[in-house]
Amino acid sequence: MITIFNRKELIITMEMKRQADVRDTLSQNGIDYIVKITNLERAAKLGSPRARTGSYGVNRDFCYEYKIFVHRDDFEKAKYLIQKLNNN
Repeated sequence: MITIFNRKELIITMEMKRQADVRDTLSQNGIDYIVKITNLERAAKLGSPRARTGSYGVNRDFCYEYKIFVHRDDFEKAKYLIQKLNNN
């Protein structure tokens, strides 16, 4: 079980395809993971940037940030697999 105390951040990406490829690779190799998705366009405490400026010119490909965490015991294996994925 992965908790905040035993996890380690594997990657941060803004690309949906990249995070899907990483998740597939981890699943195929039996490595548990947690994904934290942050909507960068969401309302902030003092108001949404989108409410002030609108969405004109905003690249929708960069509205979400994906952080993938693995158990710290699996980190080295996961890092190796991701590097191998990058080389393909």
